[in-house]
Amino acid sequence: MSATLLLPAMLLDAALGEPKCLWDRWPHPAVLMGRIVGAFDRQLNRGAARKAKGALAMGLMALAAWVLGWLIAAIPDGGVLEILAVAILLAQRSLVDHVRAVATGLRGSLAEGRRQVAMIVGRDTAVMDEPAVARAAIESAAENLSDGVIAPLFWYLVAGLPGLLLYKITNTADSMIGHRTPRHEQFGWAAARFDDLLNLIPARLTALLLALAHGRFDAAPVILRDAPLHRSPNAGWPEAAMAVVLGISLSGPRSYDGQMRNFPWVYPEGRRNPGPTEIEAACTALWRAWGLMLAITFALVLL
Repeated sequence: MSATLLLPAMLLDAALGEPKCLWDRWPHPAVLMGRIVGAFDRQLNRGAARKAKGALAMGLMALAAWVLGWLIAAIPDGGVLEILAVAILLAQRSLVDHVRAVATGLRGSLAEGRRQVAMIVGRDTAVMDEPAVARAAIESAAENLSDGVIAPLFWYLVAGLPGLLLYKITNTADSMIGHRTPRHEQFGWAAARFDDLLNLIPARLTALLLALAHGRFDAAPVILRDAPLHRSPNAGWPEAAMAVVLGISLSGPRSYDGQMRNFPWVYPEGRRNPGPTEIEAACTALWRAWGLMLAITFALVLL
């Protein structure tokens, strides 16, 4: 049943993305999830036992997400509603649009490229040169293909709408409170670890999809070598695969909060001067991986 509903949801998301006219009037579910996470952060992230309080908050949010998904899925003849819910929670079209906007901006000026990439990455962008802007956009494309597309699809196929909503609230919590900062290192510990667990398989599946969609059956040694170099246990997998299929080096030194960090290069033998052309190639890679996942979903429907 999940695969049957997932197929039209994927196509709907690919066709429409996130219509501005709709979400200018109503808060997007991801925004609502963010408000819930923020409320728990304000109310519980204080005093003693912050790690336990963070685990409690993550448990309550996960339970609520699962129950909500179960209730929606249990509505009689609610297939159309479920398709709409899944399409809204996927991010393929919006991801491609945001990444492509960086290429368009760079073609206009470096300043516009920096402005566009600042909307999708958390690192310092003010002093980036063109290759750094392009790398940031491409890395974001790879990581968000896993977090925003393949992982939601995977958990929907595994556990239906409850699994999808559980994943989305966890990923939202990780993005907001899962960072190792003085405020969130304790309170966000549970969200970060749970997100790592839920992304364990999808991140590696994303790398496999990227490689297979480009016929790069030789990519495995490089991905296995470079993915563990990433500071995240999961993000390195799609990033390493994207680097191989595009033939460029990713990661490397970058600045956060005014401090330069010397991260290792992913696929160091690749080209180190990417620009708008490589960003466009990354967008094409996103669609190729999505297309392969669509074909897999169609095969599951037939089975």
